[in-house]
Amino acid sequence: VQLVESGGGLVQPGESLRLTCLASGITFSRHDMSWVRQAPGKEREGVAAIYSDGGGTYYADSVKGRFTISRDNAKNTLYLQTDSLKTEDTAVYYCVTGDGNYWGQGTQVTVS
Repeated sequence: VQLVESGGGLVQPGESLRLTCLASGITFSRHDMSWVRQAPGKEREGVAAIYSDGGGTYYADSVKGRFTISRDNAKNTLYLQTDSLKTEDTAVYYCVTGDGNYWGQGTQVTVS
């Protein structure tokens, strides 16, 4: 199983990034998926989640209205559109299966 994130980078406050997670080795369309972030010295935070069929989503209050999770099951790909980024969004962002069994290696987002 591989979950490979990409799209992170260094941006200024107010800017946007689109994170991508490409899945392989799993039946992607059968898995609820989520994005989890971890900032230095802080606990992991689940920021967004989406049902396997894309029919429902969840957002942490800290990102609601600024981040959008989506997926393309035909492409085995999960997305996180991050808009109006704030310095407190700086973290490593991980793509995770809904059961928590599989994690990607993470992509760094730095807002400064």
